[in-house]
Amino acid sequence: MPTIVDLPELIAALPAERRARFERIFRVDRVAGECRVPDAMRPWVEAQFGSVAAVERQTVVRVTNRVTFDGALFNPLRRWRPVTLYEDGRETQDAIRKTQNVNRQPPIEAPFADPVHLTTEDVFGRVRGEHCITASNVARWEGQCAVLIFDEPDPLAFTRAHLRDYFRTSLAWARRAHQHDPQARYFVWIWNGGLKGGASVPHAHAQMGLGRGMHYAKVELLRRAALAYRAQYDANYFDDLLAAHDDVGLGLRAGRLRGFVYLAANRPKDTWIYGRALDDDLADALHDALRALIERADMRAFDVAVLMPPLFPLTAAHSLQGEGVEDWSGFPVIVRIGDRGAPEMRSSDIGAIDLYAHNTISMDPFEVKPLLMESGLS
Repeated sequence: MPTIVDLPELIAALPAERRARFERIFRVDRVAGECRVPDAMRPWVEAQFGSVAAVERQTVVRVTNRVTFDGALFNPLRRWRPVTLYEDGRETQDAIRKTQNVNRQPPIEAPFADPVHLTTEDVFGRVRGEHCITASNVARWEGQCAVLIFDEPDPLAFTRAHLRDYFRTSLAWARRAHQHDPQARYFVWIWNGGLKGGASVPHAHAQMGLGRGMHYAKVELLRRAALAYRAQYDANYFDDLLAAHDDVGLGLRAGRLRGFVYLAANRPKDTWIYGRALDDDLADALHDALRALIERADMRAFDVAVLMPPLFPLTAAHSLQGEGVEDWSGFPVIVRIGDRGAPEMRSSDIGAIDLYAHNTISMDPFEVKPLLMESGLS
């Protein structure tokens, strides 16, 4: 099985046309890093990393997406770097049971266990699904934004039926929000899986927003990058991105949909799935990919996002507000999944290098792909 270190050779072995397609999307640099391990440190290094030689000469592979300027620095040895753990190795039951604000006001007991009485409601009401219910976001990040509270509190416990219902309920909420605010039409769906995944409340929930005027910045950046790519190469960026990953062995199939383990990852196990709508096919594919990453790749905290073209069409009223026609042709509905690290780790999984320079990724994408295949993805 190839590893990320073999990526330059994999690219070089491609037929000329496929290699050209890969290289117009990605730049790949491989560099050796060397250090000296003092004698007093050798026993610890051998116990922590397996050998002194593995530390004294390391290989880092830097992948840069030339189109979007996503970037990843891969060194799987970083997976074994020392970290500080919580004393009990897990979140305390008190943290799971209570939510307390930074002003140290008395905590609310399990607010999402009784959402009708202990969560805010949109002025146009709640949407009740078979396995979830909406709440208005008490600390808003958008004019129209909601929390989708799952009946099942454990973020690692979900079925295909759950995810299908989550998507259907979310669409019903979006239609109500759009009726209430016809200017709002740019939809985003996000799920912070667990406290380590960024959730402020441990009880499992997703969030959704419906924005005005322009899509959320990173979605709009992706749209504009794809348009520039099409203008330069007369090709669909998303099709070529999928094909480039297929060419080096990182493409996958989840149910009826296609995807890949992303080379310019922003988090370990960065997995993309292309869909056509926020529908059952996408829910099933997300379910299968998440279950595979949880059960085979030991992912216990995660982030999921669904990025998509505007959910509602441009109207004359939007034009009066100064909005122009946007070209979303060829832009699929995209699911992205990322691993956020072990819940028992005290330290954050991101730092200044990730926020301001290039993402550091500690798991080889060529290790992730076989783990997905073991769970039935192809």
